[in-house]
Amino acid sequence: MLSVTIPAGVESGMRLRLSNEGEHGMNGGPPGDLYVALNVKPHSHFVRKGQDILYDLRLHFVTATLGGRVEIPTLDGNSMVKIPEGTQHDQILRLKGLGSPGLKSHARGDQLIRIKIQIPTKLTPQQRELLNAFAQESDLSTDTQGEGLFDKVKNLFD
Repeated sequence: MLSVTIPAGVESGMRLRLSNEGEHGMNGGPPGDLYVALNVKPHSHFVRKGQDILYDLRLHFVTATLGGRVEIPTLDGNSMVKIPEGTQHDQILRLKGLGSPGLKSHARGDQLIRIKIQIPTKLTPQQRELLNAFAQESDLSTDTQGEGLFDKVKNLFD
């Protein structure tokens, strides 16, 4: 039985060389080297991008719009993250130094938080009324049967 210490920061496809741990040489020669091929198992929450760690955060549209604080998992445990007002879908937030350690240095990558905005699928009548009022106040049309952009531009020239 051989015990192997895997250094922090290794990636799939890397190999570790263990000197003099291989087969014995011919005619009583010294043992060769043993190579251990590494395959890093995928994580359920994180995706590794070099030294950076990517985490998809499902965020309610109200929090994305108004901002707030949410708790997210990191490699070091949970951490509170400030969500800026007006955060957009697929926007990346960065937590410096909370990624994977480097193989040849002690510097760590970053944790990247990719925002995935959740849109409610069911609204109460009051929620629908409030969103319609917001749309009106913002001069947004909720009528999908109206003129398209091409029609509006075409009518400008008529």
